[in-house]
Amino acid sequence: MSKFIDEAKIWIKAGNGGNGCVAFRREKGVPKGGPSGGDGGKGGDIIFVARKNVKTLIDFHYRQHFYAENGKPGSGNNKHGKDGEDLIIPVPCGTVIKEVKDGKEEIIADLVEEGQKVVAASGGKGGKGNAFFKSSTNQTPKIATKGEKGEEKWIKLELKLIADVGIIGYPNSGKSTFLKRVSSANPKIASYPFTTLSPNLGVVKLSDYRSFVIADIPGLIEGASEGKGLGHKFLRHIERTKILLHLIDLSVSDPLEKYYNVRKELEKYSKILVEKKEIVAGNKIDLEISKENIEKLKKSFKEVYFISALTGKGVKELLEVIWRKLNEGGNSTD
Repeated sequence: MSKFIDEAKIWIKAGNGGNGCVAFRREKGVPKGGPSGGDGGKGGDIIFVARKNVKTLIDFHYRQHFYAENGKPGSGNNKHGKDGEDLIIPVPCGTVIKEVKDGKEEIIADLVEEGQKVVAASGGKGGKGNAFFKSSTNQTPKIATKGEKGEEKWIKLELKLIADVGIIGYPNSGKSTFLKRVSSANPKIASYPFTTLSPNLGVVKLSDYRSFVIADIPGLIEGASEGKGLGHKFLRHIERTKILLHLIDLSVSDPLEKYYNVRKELEKYSKILVEKKEIVAGNKIDLEISKENIEKLKKSFKEVYFISALTGKGVKELLEVIWRKLNEGGNSTD
């Protein structure tokens, strides 16, 4: 399995335009044969395109420099130089493309859907041959122009997962176990914090050909928005989700404190995250130690669900709730 890479910085250089040509035809009775130098070809563009079959940005960690082809120079007999080939760079759907300049980042494009593309660097225009400069006052121009240089820039690629539902919660709250229970994803599972070091995606399939995509986001702790724990680098993966499924570990002594700590981190990172629909579910009801916390959650939330991701108890009912909420207000999924 490929390592999940969700950030990369690369340098791109579009092709230079080809130079124009100085040339003259050999014709009797025409001074110097007449100008016949053709224009240079345009330099190739650098184009990013979103592809579903590309899952991570790992390729950009092995190659950081990308060049498009230069345009060919013009030649005699009014022959224009060939345009340089565009360089097409495939990236995962959900990639934000930013230009990095003077320490600042500016978004060029946000490629979400299959086939969506953007020209990130334009090739230079071809130079003009001397035939272009012929006029009534200058029948034999001996000048041509050079091709323009292609754009070059530093680019930052930032991948944000595209999922309908993002599972959030403290480390070891059972997110990976839940994902494995409801989909064919196979995340690493263990009883220590930060088992999940990268987001995992799974497809949940319900009856009647219904399905939705769910993402297990690495555990959030107090200070995550400032880079503590696994840091804010994973918070961005929640931004595209329609619904947040907040799993609470019922086996700990202070489940509500951990819940509100996670909510604080979401608010610090982005107001958009706080305003998303949230489904709260207490997990690990199969444990005896969890029973006293069930009543605490019932008193604290108008709507709360109780499950055991390990045994599957209550999971099917929760998935139906998620489906219903995804389809409220036109948020239907295919």
